Amino acid sequence: MDFQYLQLEQQQHVATVWINRAELHNAFNTQVIEELNQCFQQLNTRNDIRVVVLAGRGKSFSAGADLNWMKQAGEASQADNQADALKLAKMLQSLATLKQPTIARVQGVAFGGGMGLASACDICVASTDAKFATSEVRLGLAPSTISPYVIRAIGARQASRYFLTAERISAEQGKAIGLVHEVTSPEQLDSKIQEIIDTLVLGGPEAQSASKQLIQMVSQESLTEDLLLQTAQHIAHVRQGAEAKNGLQAFLTKQSPEWITNSTE
Repeated sequence: MDFQYLQLEQQQHVATVWINRAELHNAFNTQVIEELNQCFQQLNTRNDIRVVVLAGRGKSFSAGADLNWMKQAGEASQADNQADALKLAKMLQSLATLKQPTIARVQGVAFGGGMGLASACDICVASTDAKFATSEVRLGLAPSTISPYVIRAIGARQASRYFLTAERISAEQGKAIGLVHEVTSPEQLDSKIQEIIDTLVLGGPEAQSASKQLIQMVSQESLTEDLLLQTAQHIAHVRQGAEAKNGLQAFLTKQSPEWITNSTE
């Protein structure tokens, strides 16, 4: 598979998908989303792959959506905006429904969509320097497309705080609220992941795939096409609002958004 923004490595029965946009903290745009979706779909057909690890090159796992891409999406028509958001929703679904067990290898920031990627994986291993956030409200947005996975990971009660405050969550806090399974030093990150891989390959691959389907079947909210469409419609509506446009512009120009300046007057 040839990609511009991804690197796919295979060692025996383990595939590691590296997001390779380190200079922008592995933020994703339309092409990154399309490449991830294509990669996950192709891996889902591979019987020689037992475990998939999702990782980011450089200092960060993923800072989420590229803000210039988000700004362009907000200025697009409702139909184009919704179609764009649905691509992200579909990519996250492809990751969440992979037949193989998936492990998020998180270092540095995992903000917005980056936290969504970590939540969509079956297992999350974070280094002590990892920081998570559903940062969308500070841009006048909402964590719509990532919400099914984040809420599945941390529950509605914790989401009620972090979706609204956009506070940064340390690796240890992430473990306490159910987002992170293991916290380790940066130097031990890969060895801890290898320990989990060694345990995973002791299980039957068909049984593991069936177990993943079982979890989805009995969980409170299934990842239905209707839910994907609802989340895409939700963020498309929010993106086109004046507040979102002001929030993104303020971030890009390093100024305070109007809701902060108005509150201090």
